Amino acid sequence: MPELQHAAAVCDPVPSVVLLDTTSVLGELGWKTYPINGWDAITEMDEHNRPIHTFQVCNVMEPNQNNWLRSNWISRQAAQKIYVELRFTLRDCNSIPWVSGTCKETFNLFYHETDEAHGVKFKPAQYTKVDTIAADESFTQMDLGDRILKLNTEVREVGPMTRKGFYLAFQDIGACIALVSVKVYYKKCPFTLRNLASFPDTVPRVDSSSLVEVRGACVDHAEERDTPKLFCGADGDWLVPLGRCVCSVGYEEIDNSCAACHPGFYKAYAGNIKCSKCPPHSFSYGEGAAICRCEKGFFRAEKDPPTMACTRPPSPPRNINCKRCGPEPDQCQLCEEELRFLPRPLGLTNATVTVVDFSAHANYTFEIESLNGVSDMSSFPRQIAFITVSTDQGGPSLVGALKKDWASPNSIALSWQQPEQSTLPILDYEIKYYEKEHEQLSYSSTRTKAPSVIISGLKAATWYVFSVRTRTPAGYSSYSPKYEYETTGDSSDMASDQGQVLVIVTAAVGGFTLLVILTLFLLITGRCQWYFKAKMTSEEKRRTNYQNGHVPFPGIKTYVDPDTYEDPAQAIHEFTKEIDPSRIRIERVIGAGEFGEVCSGRLRTPGKKEIAVAIKTLKGGYVERQRRDFLREASIMGQFDHPNIIRLEGVVTKSRPVMIVVEYMENGSLDSFLRQHDGHFTVIQLVGMLRGIASGMKYLSDMGYVHRDLAARNILVNSNLVCKVSDFGLSRVLEDDPEAAYTTTGGKIPIRWTAPEAISYRKFSSASDAWSYGIVMWEVMSYGERPYWEMSNQDVILSIEEGYRLPAPMGCPVALHQLMLHCWQKERSHRPKFTDVVSFLDKLIRNPSSLLPLVEDIQSLPESPGEEMDYPMFISIGDWLDSIKMSQYKSNFMAAGYNTLDSVARMSIEDVRRIGVELIGHQRRIISSVQTLRLQLLHEQEKGFHV
Repeated sequence: MPELQHAAAVCDPVPSVVLLDTTSVLGELGWKTYPINGWDAITEMDEHNRPIHTFQVCNVMEPNQNNWLRSNWISRQAAQKIYVELRFTLRDCNSIPWVSGTCKETFNLFYHETDEAHGVKFKPAQYTKVDTIAADESFTQMDLGDRILKLNTEVREVGPMTRKGFYLAFQDIGACIALVSVKVYYKKCPFTLRNLASFPDTVPRVDSSSLVEVRGACVDHAEERDTPKLFCGADGDWLVPLGRCVCSVGYEEIDNSCAACHPGFYKAYAGNIKCSKCPPHSFSYGEGAAICRCEKGFFRAEKDPPTMACTRPPSPPRNINCKRCGPEPDQCQLCEEELRFLPRPLGLTNATVTVVDFSAHANYTFEIESLNGVSDMSSFPRQIAFITVSTDQGGPSLVGALKKDWASPNSIALSWQQPEQSTLPILDYEIKYYEKEHEQLSYSSTRTKAPSVIISGLKAATWYVFSVRTRTPAGYSSYSPKYEYETTGDSSDMASDQGQVLVIVTAAVGGFTLLVILTLFLLITGRCQWYFKAKMTSEEKRRTNYQNGHVPFPGIKTYVDPDTYEDPAQAIHEFTKEIDPSRIRIERVIGAGEFGEVCSGRLRTPGKKEIAVAIKTLKGGYVERQRRDFLREASIMGQFDHPNIIRLEGVVTKSRPVMIVVEYMENGSLDSFLRQHDGHFTVIQLVGMLRGIASGMKYLSDMGYVHRDLAARNILVNSNLVCKVSDFGLSRVLEDDPEAAYTTTGGKIPIRWTAPEAISYRKFSSASDAWSYGIVMWEVMSYGERPYWEMSNQDVILSIEEGYRLPAPMGCPVALHQLMLHCWQKERSHRPKFTDVVSFLDKLIRNPSSLLPLVEDIQSLPESPGEEMDYPMFISIGDWLDSIKMSQYKSNFMAAGYNTLDSVARMSIEDVRRIGVELIGHQRRIISSVQTLRLQLLHEQEKGFHV
């Protein structure tokens, strides 16, 4: 048997269900042939002694061949679309001697659907053609001599299937062919576990652009957080995971299942967290514990969380009681009214307390009890320590009653009687007082040697509490009873008003003097502008103006940077609309973004027509910073409302996955769209696209927003060729952008689209956006060609610094290239405003004849935008070369006969090389200046000047 050499191999990594495989059939296949002498059934044994069922036909010598081979009836099971894999060999007609022109090198594949087998009668008219099958490799007579036959593998799709089963049929019309094997199968999305949810085998839909939504079931011991969903794609791939399940209490996630916590571990809350080891002095004795039980003698308070260690009393002291006792033990009363405890008598966490204001001739008993949160749970009796303190028996006695002699708005005069029975001399009196409303918070005291005092510095119309005690050589007596007296309020209002006037006048005079001094200082040092910038940043001004309704232009809002919000969620709330995820229907995946998949789908809004949308999803496993960066773009887009700015429909932030929903742009990004339709549009259509982009950028510029990443890849195109600016994320660092390069500040920016001052100093403005717009113009007119081609980013930077500018693309009107050059002025203040760009493009659209002169023809020059491009005129070749710092080539130009500016203006890159300019950078600089000189000469000729 000749050895089979594969000419093609098909890998099928996607799980499939095989309906028929002739290589695995042990007995006869029983397929039918019509006519009988057409196809021959041949069964041979391979090297592993397994049968190989082949069908062969080679009636190439006879004309008008029509040989049919029909399979048995095949049940389609759950398939909607089936795949037929054919492996066959085919002989090259040219290698067959004496063959007539009837030899063919193809055969045909047919199928016929039925609900059941229909017997032996074969009717070719009932069969539907699938395809004509041709071989990638055919064998010759020489291959037969070497016993090597080249095996071809072809796969065809058949469907949609609606009946219970089908037949396959193979038609030979005069080929020399051997059908080695036939495999029939269908694809499915296999059973899978994702986010702790199981998803069953699912058969995809026939339509390759639609997805099958499948709801998952949480695995054992798991519960839903958000409804788990997957989408089955046409190729048997699971796409766009939504929602999730989490392990229940007492279970943790291990290998996509929920396993019970081992003894000694617990999990008190549902979620994707691991089981925790039991806290100290607690243990779990079984599997799947939700809480750990305290060991004997240890307790956990009712409000203690499960993570709290079990404890037992005592803990550090929490309570102190004091009793003042007489001669008999039962003559005790609480002493807290007269003593002061520092810091306090209750709730102590340290083992010390200071007690002051003892009375003489008294015994004090202190009860100290240690308490903690579980003291009441213990079965042991609570322990109380007792301490008894005696004060000096020779202390002074109490004074008589306090009497108010007079009162004013801020003073009170008090007097009292001296003690009648005092054995020791009185050294002085101490008067304690405090506001009645602020009792126990703080108090003041003063001393006097006389039995009277005037206490000043009080508040008007306020009640105060007073008490007094004596001091003798033996110490202090206890305080007298408390007396309450009020200050008067007769002059309070007037005094208050006078005080306020005095404060206001003083503050005004001082503030005015300070302002004059500060203003003079700032004017002298020239730092006024810095001072006011330090008081309020531009972003704060914008935000303040926006919130107060103040706008710089009538009808135009001011952009507010989301980074000015302390809480980014507030910016999302202010500028976006939350969408109920049940209103979104995801249909298919159309790409992958920085944060996750990008899908297309439909958005259903109550009372409105269902619309097509694009849905950006945030992939699972994100950190909070990624979620904030993902939603930041939405809080920017939500502030814009313009027909040439991508429209934000809303966001989904309250469920998973987090989504941003925007309008759907059928034609995708502008650069890819132009490359796919190279040369298909008129110049007017291209100018219309550029006009739309400029209009959107004018809107952004008027709002005070700088895009920073304007490029054709960030412009989206809808079915009506309307271009809309998108991708508002470059305020973030472009870490993954292949077009970016490192700058000296460590960030990344798209070099080929960025203005020189933004590359060197990160000075981004509407003027740097204008530079980028010029590059976009070049991309549009070149149908998506890469700016600066294969030059490295470093070469691009150096070339621009040397004055090189991109030449006009083929077929570019002079007017548009002139606008590009205007956008690429090195001095940013010389670049056109987007208002000027829109006006200029409108003028071109209204006057299409102005677009007829092409740069390669150099016939005429239209008006320039905004202001004329004023280039200096040169008297000689030498002056011109000096101006571009290429004076070393003066002799080259003169030797080659270029001695007038007119002759130089007609030079090409080949001419520059021919005169001896070998360095590529110098060639680019000279030819760029030649183009500028050429435009200048034409402009001067139009104005009537001659050089």
